Amino acid sequence: MHAVLKQHQTTEHSLKVMQLFENIKKVFSREPYNAQQAQEMAHLYSWGAVIFQVCRLMIKYGILALLHDHREGLTQDEIARATGLSDYAAKCLLEASLTTHIVLINPDTDKYTLAKTGWFLLRDQMIRADIDFNHDVNYEGWFLLDQALEQGKPAGLKHFGNWPTIYEGLSSLPEHVQKSWFGFDHYYSDHSFDEALDIIDKRQKTKDKSPQPLHLLDVGGNTGRFAMRCVEANPSIEVTICDLPQQIGLMQQATAGKPGAERIHGVGMNILDEANAFPTDKRYDVIWMSQFLDCFSEAQIVSILRRAAAILDADNRIYIMETLWDRQDYVPAAMSLTMTSLYFTALANGNSKMYNTDDITRLIREAGLEIEAIHDRIGNGGHSILVVRRKI
Repeated sequence: MHAVLKQHQTTEHSLKVMQLFENIKKVFSREPYNAQQAQEMAHLYSWGAVIFQVCRLMIKYGILALLHDHREGLTQDEIARATGLSDYAAKCLLEASLTTHIVLINPDTDKYTLAKTGWFLLRDQMIRADIDFNHDVNYEGWFLLDQALEQGKPAGLKHFGNWPTIYEGLSSLPEHVQKSWFGFDHYYSDHSFDEALDIIDKRQKTKDKSPQPLHLLDVGGNTGRFAMRCVEANPSIEVTICDLPQQIGLMQQATAGKPGAERIHGVGMNILDEANAFPTDKRYDVIWMSQFLDCFSEAQIVSILRRAAAILDADNRIYIMETLWDRQDYVPAAMSLTMTSLYFTALANGNSKMYNTDDITRLIREAGLEIEAIHDRIGNGGHSILVVRRKI
């Protein structure tokens, strides 16, 4: 495996305090700024909405790419001519970028060059996925964040349509919005699939009855990307995806004609309806939930897990892959996840979030289950996989 895995046994003591990883515990437990720095940060936050747009437009108009390709720097006039922007537009964007440390200027030549922050805006694919997601999916919805918090409903979703949650309307969103939504979702999951399969396979090989998982139930399988990875990696796996009927339709379109797609099956159902039990047409060796439970409220999570527990026996397991914000090594990762909680508030459903270890452990226990092990730093580093079994 290409990332370091750590396995943690959950104990009663570990649930009494927030499970902050050491790197971020040091930052979040004490004041990081002196008074002047704190004032500067407050000013940045107060203009955060327009700073975001400046960053986006510096990418959109190709200014950061130009500066990346011309290390010696370019003048404002040269940038305006190369991009087709007016002198006024180029000047506004460059000066705003200068004062937010996105670009630098040589006072002797009046040439702009790319600052380190600008380089990351241009080249870091995670940041690019976040920018597209926040602009295309979230930006207008943030305006109604206060209403969403007060009402417990996704007030910011209504400019897209009158659905109770974003999931019912996902297949009807404008194409560019769908692209940014799926780009965000896939970026944070795709890098984790191979390690997840290694973890599942390793446990299955220790069992006497079956050397490999034969039947996998992917709950909330979305467009079937994990299912495709499963059937590609193991010719004996059968995968059943359980999701909304609209999502099953998207999955069937995405997997049609691909090798192994005939071993991917779909069950369309509203998982939030407590009357809907999980499929029992076969015994599932593995129940897989990837970036799924964060889409629901605490009460809904307990309901989902109880129905999953109902089809578990002593030998099979639920694998829950989540980005738990308190189990991150880096402050930007924890920050991104807590901000993603507010996407769920304003746009997705109004009542879910990115949970921490204590939250998810408590809900697992309420459902009559327990955590057997936790594998951290999966994929690009931010995912954890919780291996869950029936209480012994």
